Amino acid sequence: MLSLLHIENIAVIESADISFDQGFNVLTGETGAGKSIVIDAISAILGERAYRDMIRTGTNKASVRAVFTDVPELSWFADNGVEYDPEVVIQRQIHLDGKNVCRVNGSLVSVNILRKLGIQLINIHGQHDSASLFDEENHLQFLDSFADNETLRLDYAEKYAAVAKLRREIDRMTMDEGEKLRRMETLKYQIAEIEKADLQPGEDEELEDRRKLLQNAEKIADGMNEAVENLYGGDDTDGAAAMLATAERVLARISRFSESISQLHDKVADLMYQVQDVAEEVRDARDDLAYSADELEQIESRLDVIHRLRRKYGATCEDILAYLQSAKQELDEIEFADDHLERLKKKLHKAEKTAWDAAFALRENRKQTAVAMSERILTELAQLDMPRVQFSCEFTELELTGNGADAVAFYMSANAGEALKPLSKVASGGELARIMLAMKNVLAERDQIATLIFDEVDTGVSGRAAQRVAEKLRSVAAHKQVLCVTHLPQLAALANTHLLIAKSERDGRTYTSVTPLDIEGRKRELARIIGGTNITETTLKSAEEMLRG
Repeated sequence: MLSLLHIENIAVIESADISFDQGFNVLTGETGAGKSIVIDAISAILGERAYRDMIRTGTNKASVRAVFTDVPELSWFADNGVEYDPEVVIQRQIHLDGKNVCRVNGSLVSVNILRKLGIQLINIHGQHDSASLFDEENHLQFLDSFADNETLRLDYAEKYAAVAKLRREIDRMTMDEGEKLRRMETLKYQIAEIEKADLQPGEDEELEDRRKLLQNAEKIADGMNEAVENLYGGDDTDGAAAMLATAERVLARISRFSESISQLHDKVADLMYQVQDVAEEVRDARDDLAYSADELEQIESRLDVIHRLRRKYGATCEDILAYLQSAKQELDEIEFADDHLERLKKKLHKAEKTAWDAAFALRENRKQTAVAMSERILTELAQLDMPRVQFSCEFTELELTGNGADAVAFYMSANAGEALKPLSKVASGGELARIMLAMKNVLAERDQIATLIFDEVDTGVSGRAAQRVAEKLRSVAAHKQVLCVTHLPQLAALANTHLLIAKSERDGRTYTSVTPLDIEGRKRELARIIGGTNITETTLKSAEEMLRG
């Protein structure tokens, strides 16, 4: 669970340390006090996008630090080379130049890697989640999340990928006669041009090396002659080989007088033999030097041919030859397209049958899951003071797609006697908030995420419905940590921990503070929520009754 959050220089929060407990935590405060800033800070340490305008005016960076306790040993730690500890510390710095520095237990990680950990630690539900329920494109994803049918979906995806590949291949080979003839002529010309050049693998590199040598042949010959003379000697000087031979003879005569001189003789003798061998190799290399202007001209001409082919077909001889093979294969496919198409169509028919089998298995799983999910949602809605609501998952059968062969839409009727209609056409704001809460609770049963955050999901809810929402969140908090930003006194009254977000001004600057409330503080805050800024004895008594209840 999230136990500590430290915020520095994010918007109007200069510095704040917030401690969260197990169970039901609520954050309240005046509109604009900075409640959403706390949620933005939590989102930042989960790897969500962070913007430069989050940084407090007058500073060059913002930072967030979070401590999670009792974290299970997720595979994420081993996969990313981060040391595991049940107490996980996440830090993130956001700089004005756009740079982000993220650390988990002291190890640097990227924002994308951090996000993969974040989704396993906290689930944030905001008002935009209610809007996402209107979009029927999301309904299938909701259903699959509840179904936990990843194995079936992966099996189908693999089979559908084979179908899609065959379809693309068939489309590629299906062309009109005029296009086919033009392509064949192009391929034949390219094949003939490359074959005429009779390239050899690595030929271009060998020719370029030889050209370089021939272009510098005179310098090379002069250098080799000088090297031979220095090794063998000339008319006026002894070479290195001759001088080493003289030194070896002198040391040989006196080596019997001293063991150390004998060892020196052996070393000089080794050097003499090595230099004599090298001298012979240098001399042979010099004698083998042969070049002519004709050879250089032939190499230049050959390289011109290769360079023209390079511009068209590839950077090296190997690339050009590889293109030749692919061109021959494509020409063969076009010339025998009818036969090849027939074979591809047979493969496609077989692949489609296999994919349909997987799609039917996935559909059956989804339909069974839809019944179970609808029953669970209806149970949740009854507990949220919507006992007469009807809810169902309506299926539309499609052709094969990337997600299967099904479209799913959530239908409901909010009142007795009304027909089921698409969710977006029947749910009011308050009803939608409760439907979203019911669905999120149902889906949360299937995951291992320890902390749920509800950011003003009670918008549009009041009266008895608000009390039911509060009781539902407290029920969820019995087995998960719940953080809730709210304006409802019913929710705040049932919390285990109540945090007040307040805004103030000092020296012309705005500051936001986060304060845990004791019983008296909670009473006054509840009275403010109930009656506004005019706190009276009546509102204080009402607040006290709510806290006792």
